Amino acid sequence: MSTSPSGGVSVSAQGWHWRHAGRSQWACRDLTLSIEPGERVLLLGASGSGKSTVLHGLAGLLDSGEDGDQAGQLLVDGAPPASQRSRMGMVLQNPDSQVILSRVGDDVAFGMENFAVERPAIWPRVRRALTAVGLDLPLSRNTSALSGGQQQRLALAGVLAMDPGLILLDEPTANLDPAGVIEVRDAVAAAAAATGATVVVVEHRTAVWLPVVDRVVVLGDGGHVVADGPPADTLERERELLRRAGVWVPGAELPALTRRHRPGATLLEAAHLSVGYRGGEGSHDLGFHVDRGSVTVVTGPNGAGKSALALTLGGLLPPRSGTLTADGAFAPTPRRRSPVAWKSRELLTRIGSVFQNPEHQFLTATVRDELALGPRALKRDEAAVAAVCDSLLERLGLAHLAEVNPYTLSGGEQRRLSVATVLATAPGLMILDEPTFGQDRNTWEELVRLLADIADEGTAVVAVTHDLDFARLLADQRVELGTWRAEAAADLSC
Repeated sequence: MSTSPSGGVSVSAQGWHWRHAGRSQWACRDLTLSIEPGERVLLLGASGSGKSTVLHGLAGLLDSGEDGDQAGQLLVDGAPPASQRSRMGMVLQNPDSQVILSRVGDDVAFGMENFAVERPAIWPRVRRALTAVGLDLPLSRNTSALSGGQQQRLALAGVLAMDPGLILLDEPTANLDPAGVIEVRDAVAAAAAATGATVVVVEHRTAVWLPVVDRVVVLGDGGHVVADGPPADTLERERELLRRAGVWVPGAELPALTRRHRPGATLLEAAHLSVGYRGGEGSHDLGFHVDRGSVTVVTGPNGAGKSALALTLGGLLPPRSGTLTADGAFAPTPRRRSPVAWKSRELLTRIGSVFQNPEHQFLTATVRDELALGPRALKRDEAAVAAVCDSLLERLGLAHLAEVNPYTLSGGEQRRLSVATVLATAPGLMILDEPTFGQDRNTWEELVRLLADIADEGTAVVAVTHDLDFARLLADQRVELGTWRAEAAADLSC
């Protein structure tokens, strides 16, 4: 059998409800929606409004009974989504969970092999898809050595190579550098134009996708449709509703933010520092320092070594060469000034790290217990632990999810929880890898204000990010990898 291009598929939902296992609230409630073959739809809504749930339902990835409860009807080309999997491809919110095989070429070929595409057709399509998404790597490259952004491109290449009738994309550009965002968007648009595929894309940042979609659908808090129509008309007509819902409406101004940063003592200093994973590329000869109360933003193209630098600064990955030295007052002992030599308890109160994939650091069964884990490890009394947890739950919009399993949260909610778990232990230095991933405008603003507040109170913040608005508002210093330089925030032109 061959999955040659066969045009787009139709999508319909009639009073569809979905509730994740173990949760009392419906993630999606009374969704009624119809999408015609070949339509390109941008699906918007607040963090936690059910956008990813809708995509998982359309992809046939929700098992009623095992994963949760559903009611109503959800159909792809008039049939249950699970029976139509050969006609669809999905890029998940976390691309790391979509990498299957150890070599780049094999991973892209995997979907076609599963659907019995004839062997002579597979490898030309693999190369075509990798070129389309801008992943210029040998087919034999080990997938474990890829950055998060490269994994995102790889996942999309695997989808495009199958020539699906329905392309489902869950924040497909969230981990990409600015040039990569446009490249990937254009690759999706070109594939849809060539095959007639239906496209449904979830993205918080609307501006990049508006030129290539023909319809905008907005979900409300209950996962039902609150706005639907042509992009320009819908954004203009529903501007206030969209703003309240946390949608990034193009042209909206960033919030005013006044920093009270005063240079403090240097906590960490890098000299001729080289970082990277074993067998992979990295960055070399870095020199900068991180001061108490400052915000340092790390930027650069995908694969430049940003996440490796974050892990190195956090004491979780040894430097390849050069030195990373803590100030004597910040180090646990004068003789152990390199963070990689510190014990876990010593790191807990000094350096807190938020990983690129938040679920990699969850250890408990509820959101509240996850927040309490660090303070309890520091032997703080239960009243103090409860006060810290309640404050963070409220400020980061997670109070209503306190007893929910962290693994059932949306991607944006998981990101806020991972940041909160580090804040709960009040370290002197926070290392954040893509802290604004998955956030709507409202939660983004609250997160930015929170990080500004803790920096002004004396905590140093280092953030790896592709979020240029975040960099504009917060950065005291930027470290750009690839062609490296450190520069004052006043000189930023990103």
